[in-house]
Amino acid sequence: MGHPHPSPAAARGASATATVDDMLPTVIARQRARRAALVETLAARAGIAPTTALRDAGHSRRALDSAVADGAVMRVRNGWVALPSADRMLLAAAKRGVVLTCVTQARRLGLFVLRHDDRHHVAARPHSGRAGMTNAHVHWAKPLVPRHPHDLVDGIENVLALVATCLPYEEALVVWESALRAGRADRHTLSQYALPPAARRLLAEAGIFSDSGLETLVVPRLLWMGLPLRRQVWIAGHRVDLLIGDRLVLQIDGGHHVGAQREADNAHDAALMLMGYHVIRVGYGDVVDRWHEVQELIMRAVAQGRHLVR
Repeated sequence: MGHPHPSPAAARGASATATVDDMLPTVIARQRARRAALVETLAARAGIAPTTALRDAGHSRRALDSAVADGAVMRVRNGWVALPSADRMLLAAAKRGVVLTCVTQARRLGLFVLRHDDRHHVAARPHSGRAGMTNAHVHWAKPLVPRHPHDLVDGIENVLALVATCLPYEEALVVWESALRAGRADRHTLSQYALPPAARRLLAEAGIFSDSGLETLVVPRLLWMGLPLRRQVWIAGHRVDLLIGDRLVLQIDGGHHVGAQREADNAHDAALMLMGYHVIRVGYGDVVDRWHEVQELIMRAVAQGRHLVR
């Protein structure tokens, strides 16, 4: 007895099932591709972005919801998403609707900040009501350069302007000189802004020829002596940090003056002394915490004529 032929309806159902099964790998591949593209876009934005920016970049709400459901992306707050690996400070800023600025952002940019501040310095829009970061110093001042609503970190101009009014003069000068020395900021460009008086003074007095932030502190402290002060002068094949008068050399050691560097420094000091220079070498703690002792050494050396050619 022969096998009965399937009915036309059954045949169509079997055909439809086969078609769906055949398409499934393609659908999954497309979903993975969309998720990978979304992750790539987020990674290019430091791992965090507003959803509107992602949609503008061509990512659909469905793709975003799917990525969140799979754990590839997480929601920070309404309208913001991030990769699980995103910077914790950026996540905190996005969650509270603030911008990292002042000494916090200066340190993130690699600028020399003299003293560590455990507080996060952030900027908030007036009446934003979102500045509730734990252990934060909130700046409410109008920014020098307008901030885009999507910004989580401040631009260098706003950073320096806030540093100028937030820190004591010497510490602010250290940050400003560090920014100029590293090429993070340009003197002429800064001069075009409506800088507050404290920032205008820093711009006028900041130089770019110190090798570290410690040297920035020293020169203003010695101006009262009325002696020539020259930074980064080449003598005996190496630069000296500060030449006072004609023969008094002040060398300021940072954290890298160890091992082979220390040996090279000692050899250079010996060569300088053989050439008739008097060398005073000090470290970070001397400049920051015991400046009165350093100043007394310099004053005694000057009183003995060590800064003069003999």
